[in-house]
Amino acid sequence: MATSKTIRKNAVEEEKPPVQFDKHDLAILRELLEDSRRTLQEIGAAVKLSPTTCWSRIKRLEAEGVIKQYRIELDRTRLGYRDTVIVQLTLESHTDETLFQFGQVLAEIPEVMEAYLVSGDYDYFIRIAVKDTRDYERLLREQLYKIPGIRHSKSSFVLRVLKDSQAPVGLLA
Repeated sequence: MATSKTIRKNAVEEEKPPVQFDKHDLAILRELLEDSRRTLQEIGAAVKLSPTTCWSRIKRLEAEGVIKQYRIELDRTRLGYRDTVIVQLTLESHTDETLFQFGQVLAEIPEVMEAYLVSGDYDYFIRIAVKDTRDYERLLREQLYKIPGIRHSKSSFVLRVLKDSQAPVGLLA
């Protein structure tokens, strides 16, 4: 099973063609995104298909790589991580080796929830969970700023999450 710590030397992901969906596939995906612990009977009733047909479609979506894994969603505030920080970061060098090593170090920092190599004024957008501002200052001092090659960073605390979704399933209808 791949984890968030899985690092690929080749940063360019293999291009795969989009999978063709019908309305039932999309309805099943929406139901699973809402609650993947539902029974096949509950999903079937919600999408107006038999449990056996739902099972076949779910297995096909898994085989085609649309459904990559099932997971739980934790409430970070209940775990003590009340704040989210978006960090925009620029590196001194952009060689493949530098980008790979930077990605490896980021993957080892538990508070880093997501990291994106981006185009534009910054090289990376990083989403970090912290307990509070002091915890963020500690993370900067003890971990992030110890990574060699950082030229510049800019931090923004998230005040409110307006939308947080995994995939634009609604657009595929």
